[in-house]
Formats: sequence, structure tokens, C-alpha cells
Amino acid sequence: MAKLYLTENGALAEIESDKVYMSRGGYEAAKRHLKYLQTEKRDEIVARISEARSHGDLSENAEYDAARNEQAANEGEILELEYKIKNRQIYAVPTAPDFITFGVKVTVYDEDFEEHIAYEITGTMEADADAGKISNESPVGEALIGHKTGDTVTVRLANGNEFDLKVEKIELA
Repeated sequence: MAKLYLTENGALAEIESDKVYMSRGGYEAAKRHLKYLQTEKRDEIVARISEARSHGDLSENAEYDAARNEQAANEGEILELEYKIKNRQIYAVPTAPDFITFGVKVTVYDEDFEEHIAYEITGTMEADADAGKISNESPVGEALIGHKTGDTVTVRLANGNEFDLKVEKIELA
């Protein structure tokens, strides 16, 4: 089954595994966060490192070590965000969704737990499980994309377990 999404210019395209999918809003938020990390946060960390250095012996300076660790983590996050922004693919939300793709809310029925569950399908940058937003790369999101109302979808987990979800409703998120 083809895994399709709606591009910003309104065309349908197939999801590619080497792309990072995000909405226009998610892309703009990622750019703002990157700028913050590269400017304000970097400056704050450099100031803490400088302050810690002024306390003398660095070999037993926990404050210095903590600031250097924070600097390394910040630089790692910058590299990750730069990669995601460079490899982004902006998706549009369909106005009348007839299949599951980015930006839609899908209600499924889990027969094992006898419950109805609603998910919003997003890219990895905007996923938030607590808010019911799952990414296209999660086992459930990956299995659901491309399906239509009435389909029964088998979700395969990394540990080899499987479960079925019945697609009940697809709507705008």
C-alpha cells in the first residue's frame, strides 16, 4: 500500500524514508528553536564556562564540567536540528481527508482492549504521545498511513508482537 502525503503545492507524493516530515508551523518552530540554541543558549553556556574557569582549578570543578557537558549536548542538538531542517519535507493538511496521512485525526478501535483511540498523525518533530500526536515513524503511525475508514490494520511492534486496529473515522485534526 502506497504511503502518500499532500505536499505544500497540493500534489500527492510518496513518503520517503530519508526525509523528515513536518508541517509549515513545525518547520518555522524548528528554525526558531535552532536560532535560540545557536545564539542565546550558546552565549549562556559560554558565560557559565567562563565563570567556572574563574574559580581556578578545573580538574575538580563540577560547575565547569556541568557547563561543558551542557555545551556538548547543545551542540549535538544543534547538529540534529540542522540535519532535520536540511532534510525536511513540508506537508499540507488535506481539506477533505479520505485516507490516513499527515495532519489528520484518525479514530481507531482496538478490539484487544475494547477501546476507541484517537490519534493525530504528524512528523517526528511534532509528535507528542501525551497529546495524542503520533509520528509517521512510530509503529502505529507507520501502519495507519495510507489506510481508509473501515480498514483493519495490523501494527507490528519492534519486539515482534502484533495487534489490530480498525479505522473508524478520519477527520481534520
